[in-house]
Amino acid sequence: MRQGTDGRAVIRFRAVGVSLLLAHLLLVGWLTLRPLDVPWMDAANLSPFAGIKADLSLGPAAAFRRIGGGLLLLAPLGVLLPMAGGRLYVSPWLSLARTVAAGSLISLAIELGQTGVPGQVVDVDSLFLNTAGVALAHALVVPACRARLRRRGGPEPRVASRSGHEAPQGSTPTISGVGMAP
Repeated sequence: MRQGTDGRAVIRFRAVGVSLLLAHLLLVGWLTLRPLDVPWMDAANLSPFAGIKADLSLGPAAAFRRIGGGLLLLAPLGVLLPMAGGRLYVSPWLSLARTVAAGSLISLAIELGQTGVPGQVVDVDSLFLNTAGVALAHALVVPACRARLRRRGGPEPRVASRSGHEAPQGSTPTISGVGMAP
């Protein structure tokens, strides 16, 4: 259910979220799916955490740069996906699960797209790091922002009461003469 005292404000908020989401995805696509001119390529990494172990063996500065880059690449999706959804009253766990699932699918699509790009190599650790970045960004930012927006004066969600009265928007329309399927 999407809430808002002013329907135009909700639409603008969602439009900004969708616009920023598309801009970020275009940037990520350009960064990850462009051909690279390299004299040699590493083999694809399909063993979980092998790339992270190799990055940690390079030293703290190089490991921080490489692992941090993997975490930060799709981290904005953790905020932009819920923003594009425009929901203020939603379970934090459900929102986190939906956002992480969408982020992992986007990361998987990028990794699979890299199989046909010269100079790009598939790395299963990138999938893990990208998904963890989405989860961290969502967990650190979204619940606090939603709580602040609710305190600011967002409307309460509309639900039907348990006494059987209709919700304020009315009952669901039905078509007369159309029976239920057997």
